[in-house]
This record gives sequence, C-alpha cells and structure tokens, in this order.
Amino acid sequence: MDVFTAASHHDVLVLVVQIAILLFTARALGEVAQRLGQPSVVGEILAGIVLGPSLLSSVIPAFGAWIVPQTEVQGYLLEVVSLIGAIFLLLITGLETDLSLIRRHARTAVGVSLGGITFTFLSGFLLGQFLPDFLLADNNERLVFALFIATAMSISAIPVIAKVLMDLNLMRRDVGQTIIAAGMSDDTIGWILLSVVAGLASGEAITAGSVLQTVGSVLAFMAISFTLGRWFVKKALDFVQDRVVSRDRLLTLVIVFTFSWGAITQALNLEAVLGAFVMGIIFGQIPRLPQSVHHKLESVALGIFSPIFFAVAGLKVNILNLLEPRLLVIALIVIAIATGGKVIGTYIGARLIGRRDHWTALSFGAGLNARGAMEIIIATIGLNLGILAQDMFSIIVVMAMTTSLMAPPALRWVLSRVNPSEEEMKRLRREELAAGSMVANIHRVLLPVRQREKGGGAIQTIEAHVLEKLAAKTDLSLTLLTVAEQGKRGAGAAFLKELASFFSQKELVPKVVEADNPSQEILDEAEKDYDLLVFGASENNHSSSVVFTPLVDYLVRMAPCPTIVVQGQRVQPNWNPKRILVPTNGTQAARNAAELAFALASGEEDEIQIMHVVVDNTSRYFLDADGTMFEKQLQVGQEMVRELCELGKSQDVQITTDIQVGTDVETTILNKAREHAVDLIILGTDVRSGSERLFLGPRVERLLKNAPCPVIVLNS
Repeated sequence: MDVFTAASHHDVLVLVVQIAILLFTARALGEVAQRLGQPSVVGEILAGIVLGPSLLSSVIPAFGAWIVPQTEVQGYLLEVVSLIGAIFLLLITGLETDLSLIRRHARTAVGVSLGGITFTFLSGFLLGQFLPDFLLADNNERLVFALFIATAMSISAIPVIAKVLMDLNLMRRDVGQTIIAAGMSDDTIGWILLSVVAGLASGEAITAGSVLQTVGSVLAFMAISFTLGRWFVKKALDFVQDRVVSRDRLLTLVIVFTFSWGAITQALNLEAVLGAFVMGIIFGQIPRLPQSVHHKLESVALGIFSPIFFAVAGLKVNILNLLEPRLLVIALIVIAIATGGKVIGTYIGARLIGRRDHWTALSFGAGLNARGAMEIIIATIGLNLGILAQDMFSIIVVMAMTTSLMAPPALRWVLSRVNPSEEEMKRLRREELAAGSMVANIHRVLLPVRQREKGGGAIQTIEAHVLEKLAAKTDLSLTLLTVAEQGKRGAGAAFLKELASFFSQKELVPKVVEADNPSQEILDEAEKDYDLLVFGASENNHSSSVVFTPLVDYLVRMAPCPTIVVQGQRVQPNWNPKRILVPTNGTQAARNAAELAFALASGEEDEIQIMHVVVDNTSRYFLDADGTMFEKQLQVGQEMVRELCELGKSQDVQITTDIQVGTDVETTILNKAREHAVDLIILGTDVRSGSERLFLGPRVERLLKNAPCPVIVLNS
C-alpha cells in the first residue's frame, strides 16, 4: 500500500502564489471587460493568456516559473482548483435551469442540438481526413484521428456558455434556457462519442453492444438521478433542516451531494461537471431550499472559483507556437470550419425543427459555438491517448479559446435583433418584480394547528385557500404541525391526516410533537428555515388585553420569520374571495399586503381593490386652511395607488383603485368593505416594540374588531 504523502513545501507555495495572481488578474480584467460593455468571462480568459506563455511568462521567464506549473504535482494542484471552479459553475447553472421553461421549448432545443451535432461532426470528420500527416501522432490511425476531431468539434463548453449568459443577463431568457438545454444534450452525446473514440484508440473492440452500454449508462444515470436521487435529496434535506443545528448546514449538504454526483459521472467515464449540473437542477426544483443558500453558492462560485477556472484555461494557451505561417493557416481553417459547422447546423435545426425566426435561430449558433475548457480537456485526452501531435493539440486549444471569446460579442449582436415575445416579456417582468418581493420568495410554510375534536373547522378553509393560491404562483412546501399532549401522538397524527384533505400542496409534511409548551415547540420548528408562519384566529376577539389570542399574539411577536394571521368567522367550505380590499399607506408592509392579494387573485372575476384614505384636516388645522397640505396628500395618495396598480397589472390581475377622503381612516375602510360586499381584507403590518402585549396599532386593531368579513394580517 502506498503511503499518503503531501505535496512539497515549494509546490504548495507555488499554488498559493498562482491562486492569488490568477484570481486578482481575472477579476481585474473581468472588471475592465464589463466597463467596455463585454461579459466578465472575456477578461477572465484573457487574464490567463496574458499571464501565461503567450505573453508575460515568455517575456519574463522568472515570472513564468511561478505562474505556469513546472512539475506534474504543480499542474495537478492547479488543475484540481480549476476543476472545483467548473463544478461550482455548473452547479449554479443547474440551479438556474428552469425545467418547465425548457419543456415549453423542447422542440427547439432538440432541433438545435440535433442540427449542431450532425453538422459539426460531419464537417469535423471531413476536416480530419484532409489535415496534414504531421498533425497526427500515428499516421496509421487516420480514421481514429478524424473521428476524434469530429467529436471535439461537436462538444460545447457549458461552463463558458453559462458564464456568458449570466454576464449578459440572458440566463432566464427563453433563448438562454434553450441554449443550456441544447448544450447539455450536445455534451452528453459528445462524451458518449468520445468514449467510443477513446476505446478505438486504446485498441478495445467497439461493438454495437458496447456503444449501447455507454448510452444506457448515461440514460440510467439521468433516470435514477431524477427519481431515486431526487427522493434521497429530499429526505436528506428534511433530516438536515429538522435535526442539524450547525451553521451553514444546508450549504454543506448541497456541496456534498454535488461532489458525490460528480464522482458518479466521473466513474461512468463522463465528466464530473455533468453530475454537478444534474444536482443543481434537482436542488433548484426543491422549493424548501432557502434563497440564502443560492446566494452563498453564487458568491463562492462567481466571486472566487469561476474566475480561477477561466484564467487557468487561458493559461494553457501558447499563441507563440502558432505564429508559424503554415500552422496559423491551419488554425484559421479549423476555427472557420468549427464555427461554420456549429452555426449552420444549429440554424437549420432551429428553423426546420424548432420553427424559429431567422435571428433567434442564429443566436443558438452564436452561443453554442463556445468550446472553452471542455475542448481543452478533450484535446488533453487526445494528446495522452496518442491521437494528436503537439501542434494539433495547440491548434485545438486556440480554436477553443477563440470560439469562447467570439461567443459574447456574437451573442450580444444577434440578440439585439431578436424581439422577445409578449409572453416572455411578461414572464421576465414578473421575475424582475419577484426578485425583491417577500411574497414571491415564500417557499417553505409552517402552519401550526390546534387539535379539534370535530376536524379542521372553517378557519382551515380560509388558510387552505390562501396557501393553494400561493402555491399556484410559487412552489410551496407546507408543514402541518400540531402539538399533542403526552401519549396522544396517534390522535394528533389522525387529526393531521384528516386536516390534510383541506390542502392540495404537492409537498405536505405532517408533524406531531408531544410537549407541554406549544409556543416553544412552534418557535423551535420555525427556526428551521421557514419563510412564513400561518396562524388562525377563527373568532373576533373583543378583549382589550390581546389582539388575537394570547398564544397567537406571543408567536407573532417572537416569530423568526414573516407571519400571516387569518381572522374570520365561519365560512363555506368552497369559500373563494372574489373582491379583496387592500388599504395602503405607502409603506413596505402595505406593499407586501398588496403582493399577497395579487397572489390570491387568479380568475378574471377576481378583483383587487387598492384603497387609500386621505384625512381631511382643512377644518381641523388653521395652517392648512387653504387646502395646500390636503392637495399634496391627495397627490401622494394617487402615486401610491398608481404604483401598486401597475404592479398588479404586470401580473394580469384586475385592479380598481380608490382614494377616499374622510375624517377617520378606519371608519372609511369599514364603510367601503360593507358597501362593496368585500370578501376579504388584507392588512400589512410590522410588529411594533412596546410592552409584552402585541401592538399592531390602534387602526389595525379597530379594523380587526369591526371587519364584516375575514381579515388577513401579514406581518413582515
């Protein structure tokens, strides 16, 4: 057994210096590229080219001795850091991938992938038949060489493409998602082809059975990942969220699964980045994963490892080797055929199969033309297998970097001529508004319920309706929690099973806890990464000592996340509010209440009434006897309701606005609710500090006591 040994002190020192210089230069040139209107990935790749043997390392050999690996160990160390960067980048890409959006454009993605693979493979194979013999490592293996060139040209660089799309803010565009889907299809087919060619190069017998075995292993991996793998991930997430209390525990869980899936794909003779991408998709489809984890992963990936990955890719290029006229001409021919094959193939596929317009079809070729570091990996495999000569290796590397640098400006130029559809513009607008929306980012909800002898009761009808409507706009994971007396867990479980029939969420988790202190158990559960707590207060409270009930008041004050309190009398099981009233005073809390109302509105018959009350002070204050202040209040009120009206219309919600003048805000709102037979009032509040009593303000409390319909209080 070999003894584990660490790298030498000098090798570690070189690695630390390399990371510092590469990261600094990549971020600096990335900043320059952005200021010049280019994606940062352009500057990050150029950082490696500038620092490497193409420029500084050749001009200043002493500097090159530190920045370019001089031994196998140094190369391995830097390559590992680069690989981590690629894995992180593909994980982020998977998290951003919208499967439902891809399904809507599956026809286009299939056409683009099929056309791109077919044309680049055929053009690459023909090129390989006519390239000079000195570019082959073995002149007797022309067929293997041509197949290898064809395979190399077929593969796109998903890490580069993903970074370009992120830099150009195109990842959420229809064209961006289609490019990612087609790119993953290209790469999957490409790696299968590469395994066949590698088998030929190593002298293995390639049969239809062996090819089918390779294809089957990939398909089996995908199928198992999105069935058993998804189930396993959800169970692990449940356990970590419920049982583990360590800081950043979910971040660790995502990374562990990412590298585990990367190991599986590597063992299948594919690339670890494919496993990372698949795991990103799986976690991206789980609503309970907090957005904070996404943000942390993006910070680590795009701020640290991704720039190093692209800089290392540029570091491998030596443009000086290609200054010989003959090699330069061959390199230009290779670049032209690779680019032409990919653009023409994707264009024809998008036009004939996807039925897309001229400029949109061209955009797929502009994006998928980037080969990047994946091509460099393939070239390295070809060199190690004895398929490529050193000069051909350099040509492929230059082709990979050139096409990667071409992709951002080409994609920007083509997409400037693409007019997004009205449907896409609405979706992008909704996502833009949702980015800063508290309501749109609610994914994990906790609903504590008190066990009743006769089932859920009417109040659960209101809560079920609210959560069902929210789930239609955003993925929700709902946890039903009841705190049972000691020895009554079975009764609690039976109660939750009965209550679950009120709710239609895809992911519903019943939890029964035996304890004597319900409030503490509820708060302990709420600490487990919930986005929203929902409480019911089924009857109006006429006591002056509490707002809802002693327990609900305490939980609202102490809750670690936003809360919704539903107060309402008995309603019919099929209760469905058609007229929802939202009073607004211009605060963020009122805006959150309006967004909740927009989420609850679904049909054309549903109407959201945005109301602002201006208090008439002209008879009360001498200083405003001329009405100047009153007029300004009216103008401010009009601006408030106009902004919320635009927000609602962007979500295809029927909006009416009303600015009323009254001497008393609460009375005016209550009169409006009665006169227009309002079905639901939604109030936005913030918990106010004070005594141990919950204090939402006298106006809110008066509305709660006198409302003629159910009231929802959203405390943000």
